[in-house]
Amino acid sequence: MGCYDCCLRCLSGVPYCSLVATLLCFSGIALFCGCGHQALTETERLIETYFARNLQDYITLAYIIQYFQYVIYGLASFFVFYCIVLLAEGFYTTSATRQSFGEFRSTMCGRCLSSSFIVVTYGLAVVWLLVFAFSALPVYFFYNMDATCHTIEVLTETPASINQLCVDARQYGLLPWNAVPGKVCGTTLSNICKTREYLMTYELYVAAFAGAGITLLALVHRSLQIAVRVMFTRELRHRKQRKGMPHGPYRSTQRDRGEVLCSPYPVA
Repeated sequence: MGCYDCCLRCLSGVPYCSLVATLLCFSGIALFCGCGHQALTETERLIETYFARNLQDYITLAYIIQYFQYVIYGLASFFVFYCIVLLAEGFYTTSATRQSFGEFRSTMCGRCLSSSFIVVTYGLAVVWLLVFAFSALPVYFFYNMDATCHTIEVLTETPASINQLCVDARQYGLLPWNAVPGKVCGTTLSNICKTREYLMTYELYVAAFAGAGITLLALVHRSLQIAVRVMFTRELRHRKQRKGMPHGPYRSTQRDRGEVLCSPYPVA
């Protein structure tokens, strides 16, 4: 076999769908975990600086942020391992299905393994759909805050109306109702929206939301790809079985006896 044929054979065994899904999953997890971790840190800093004066008012939020950061560490580790396992499974099954029809083989263990990956990946996609929806909440909060700041900039000629425009962190459950001040209004709110910390936190949450969406897309793509491959494998197995089946009970009896089926009519 020449070098060109060897390269073509190697390239034909690459699971491109699995590779694309793995790259999407890696990039989505990197965006969600990296940007989400930093965004939570910046959120705690914004709450501490502008929305709460007493440590007891935001101590619960600080603990929740810390717990979520630990969850992010676990998610990153788990998905890196799981994506590597799925990619390895894709390489193994693709090398088998790329063989010729007559040499094709499939074992019960391989079929059970693929079915298990379908169930697990589909379950992860459902769970990650909830994570995707949950990651939209901070984006919604900062979007409302940005819209309020834009309204304040438009109404600069009427200071009385500006002071009535506020963002209350207590309404979103970030702080208890007895937190002081708990909200920021008017020109102070407009100045906060222009700070580097606010802009960076907003962009980090948007990036984390996009990363959650990319990860969800990768999981759905991977589950569908495994399901299609299992169906293709089953169809090949059934087709091969039909090819080796006898055409009627008399032919099966003749084959078992080692006899040759001959026509009773003379050859013209």
